[in-house]
Amino acid sequence: MPAIAPDLTRRTLLMALAAPLLATTEQEVLDLFTALASSLSEGNALVFLGHFDHSMPDYNKLERDIQALTEQDEVVAAIDVIQNEGDDQTRKVEVDWLLQIRSRVETGPLVRRREMVKCRLQREKKKWKVASLEPLSLFAPPA
Repeated sequence: MPAIAPDLTRRTLLMALAAPLLATTEQEVLDLFTALASSLSEGNALVFLGHFDHSMPDYNKLERDIQALTEQDEVVAAIDVIQNEGDDQTRKVEVDWLLQIRSRVETGPLVRRREMVKCRLQREKKKWKVASLEPLSLFAPPA
């Protein structure tokens, strides 16, 4: 039986130890996007915005748009995570985000939007927060 190089053994051990951590991190990211879609579909702007870092660029615009969107319209959101990479503190995530926006006015329009959205996530204490998101225009209320 050939001898195993010590570096290979160490690397294998480190990968084996890190695998559950990465699996947990990936699940936490999926849970975050599930919570975002759910809160938006429920019309709960406060819960939706609670998943964002309030110091992120253009947070005030996002806040205004989400509040207007959830007050004026019924929203159905679906999010499919396409790319999720990084470590247990910072993640770069790309998602396929679908919004179906129906006006609360009886004869109002139905608008469908679908965008590839790029996000940067950061862990704050034990929770993931969205630190940046592009394009923010996805969440603008229909004209």
